[in-house]
Amino acid sequence: MTTINTSGRRKTSVARIYVKDGSGNVTVNDKDYKVYFPTLPLQYVINQALEVAQMEGRYDILVNVKGGGISGQAEAVRLAIAKAIVQEYPEKKTELRAKGLMTRDSRMVERKKPGRKKARKKFQFSKR
Repeated sequence: MTTINTSGRRKTSVARIYVKDGSGNVTVNDKDYKVYFPTLPLQYVINQALEVAQMEGRYDILVNVKGGGISGQAEAVRLAIAKAIVQEYPEKKTELRAKGLMTRDSRMVERKKPGRKKARKKFQFSKR
């Protein structure tokens, strides 16, 4: 297998990954993914696509991720890994789609409106 590169996005996070044969090392922004994503739920999100496709420990994954928060970054990495698996093994797409891993979550933060405090919050109303 040659190196496969894909990208994944979530909110304002963008993850670019490079997948090649290896021993299962996942490096995020030049750190081990367990250091970059310290909590177990985030580590589970990173490994979720590999677990569903039953490919843990087969590939080395190099990740460049930027923007957004840590949760959005983890979900962007998950989408990128799922896309890389489908690129190499198209028959795995149905399994990944059934778990919801192939769908780009398009929800974004709503913009702030003029004349308001935030997107929907209004200034305090005084009747008198």
